[in-house]
Amino acid sequence: MEIFGKNVFNQTVMRERLPKGVFKNLKKTIDEGLPLDPTIADVVATAMKEWAVERGATHFTHWFQPMTGITAEKHDSFLTPTENGALLEFSGKELVKGEPDASSFPSGGLRATFEARGYTAWDCTSPAFLREEADVITLCIPSAFCSYTGEALDKKTPLLRSMQALSTQALRVLKLFGNTTASRVTSTVGAEQEYFLVDKSFFLKRPDLMMAGRTLFGAMPSKGQELEDHYFGTIKERVLSYMKEVNEELWKLGVTAKTQHNEVAPGQFELAPIFENTNIATDHNQMVMDVLKRVAIRHDMVCLMHEKPFAGVNGSGKHNNWSMSSNDGQNLLEPGNTPHENAQFLTFLMATIKAVDTYAGLLRCSCANAGNDHRLGANEAPPAIISVFLGDQLADILDQIVAGKAKSSSAHADMKIGVTTLPALIKDATDRNRTSPFAFTGNKFEFRMLGSSFSISGPNIIINTIIADALKGFADKLEKSKSFSADLEKLLQETAKKHKRVVFNGNNYSDEWVKEAKKRGLLNIPNTPLALKELVTKEAVALFVAHKVFTEKEIHSRYEIMVEQYVKALNIEALTMIDMANHSIIPTAIEFATTVASSIIAVAAVSGKLNVSTQKELLEELTNKLASMNSNVKALEKALESALNIADLEKQAVAFREKVFTKMLELRADGDALEKIIAAKYWPLPTYGEMLFIL
Repeated sequence: MEIFGKNVFNQTVMRERLPKGVFKNLKKTIDEGLPLDPTIADVVATAMKEWAVERGATHFTHWFQPMTGITAEKHDSFLTPTENGALLEFSGKELVKGEPDASSFPSGGLRATFEARGYTAWDCTSPAFLREEADVITLCIPSAFCSYTGEALDKKTPLLRSMQALSTQALRVLKLFGNTTASRVTSTVGAEQEYFLVDKSFFLKRPDLMMAGRTLFGAMPSKGQELEDHYFGTIKERVLSYMKEVNEELWKLGVTAKTQHNEVAPGQFELAPIFENTNIATDHNQMVMDVLKRVAIRHDMVCLMHEKPFAGVNGSGKHNNWSMSSNDGQNLLEPGNTPHENAQFLTFLMATIKAVDTYAGLLRCSCANAGNDHRLGANEAPPAIISVFLGDQLADILDQIVAGKAKSSSAHADMKIGVTTLPALIKDATDRNRTSPFAFTGNKFEFRMLGSSFSISGPNIIINTIIADALKGFADKLEKSKSFSADLEKLLQETAKKHKRVVFNGNNYSDEWVKEAKKRGLLNIPNTPLALKELVTKEAVALFVAHKVFTEKEIHSRYEIMVEQYVKALNIEALTMIDMANHSIIPTAIEFATTVASSIIAVAAVSGKLNVSTQKELLEELTNKLASMNSNVKALEKALESALNIADLEKQAVAFREKVFTKMLELRADGDALEKIIAAKYWPLPTYGEMLFIL
């Protein structure tokens, strides 16, 4: 396909434009993780600039991922003044290093406001690309972002560190199995992206969608998703046209957008790419979110990434399909046809199970934010209890290991559908479990708890690091072994016995599982303020410091940032609710109540009677709901003021969760009740029925 990678300075382009020695040098850094040779920077910069300018670029930017969760950029032109005018130039120094102001990005105490200097550093392992917006083309250079004192201020730097930690420990284990060809192990990810689309005209009339990304008021329509007719249904023409343009934009950027379909809720959709190197997958997922939003505007729609934009229907997640591969071509989570005989696979599988059980709190923390609190534990998402789904085949092998030694694997079977004209289908060795937070799906694990707005960096930093730690523990023991096979068998059995409690193949939505999980001693962390504390436990800090993924200061800074972001999100929502209630819903209710009262008087004047029961009942109901809403607005204002006056950030987050959020729910109930009784022509906001079904 000619369009694919058209706007990417990839290895094919580099091979064509760089001297052979320079390309070979750069490729070794990209493929093997070797240090970048600074002497080649000028040559690469010139080739990159010429390629970009030929395609119409006038500016370049170091494209980085600060702790806001989105991307950031500062544009500089290629223009260099000369005595006779100007030249288009781009030096190796400009390629390798940038200097954006770091004072206004979240730092969690790593930097004071007056300490403004920060640096961006070229990440050559993720290819530069051209972004086209209107008639402007910009060269974007994926970069890391750090402070003047060297601390990571971004999501990319720790991700690269975690990938390095995983590679180091996985290689130790591979060598124990006699592998002498692999020199690097890379984690790989395919990140499925769910999202909602609404008509732009509706969005612009909803202050809650504009300010908070979700509806803070809204009564359910007579139809929701209960007929299950939207899921995988025929895609509407308007949406299909949008998806076509999204695909074209992403393919130009080298993003392997593969699957698209209607999701469960009306107005909800999904896009899924093919898996790739985790660092590149993370960059690409940021591009996916950006393109989905930008292209939607061109089609007079708005793309919503919030985890729960509409109460009462499914929210949006981001399924993180994670695996690890060696550079000699092995997927280390590929079980093969006889997994019970595949000792290497069982070792990496058992390390993963151990990691998930040992650091379940960190995995839960990695998916915690205000938006995802609406989603986790609901019908479309796993509960807040971390568990592993293995399927029947691997669960049976696990039981065999616990009992002594794995001796057999259930075989693949043919499916008998009962129609002679249909082809024979080979049945997979295991079913899938969409209720499981961490499910094995053939040759990878699907971590299903991520929210749709998340950068996938944070969860993958944690997955990489905890599995690196488990592999380190295995390698530390087995490298001392004098009888590798016997000691490995013993190690796998000990690990299986200790960590089998985290394996669950049943319905994670059931009340029975919640009770069973408690018996097993598994964590159940219901909300973000509690989940975030898992990041700064002694065990978590020791883990990250030991594998050089974070310094202790960097860990605590991220904790502070995430708690602060939680508080700010709820503060914005509460203020928006108060504004909508005071300036939109209450005035509308008063206007409608006045109309009803006038109707009663008019009818009475004609009939000579005041006994107009229907109107009187309606007026009484309106009056009661108005009084309740006015009271709850004041209660929310009081709770908000009280929470904002709390100096301690942790205590403030708890107050927002327990006090402010509770009052928000009460206020919403009043607003939604009023929507159901006020005549449609008076109601000031686009309804759920309009937003979910009109595209």
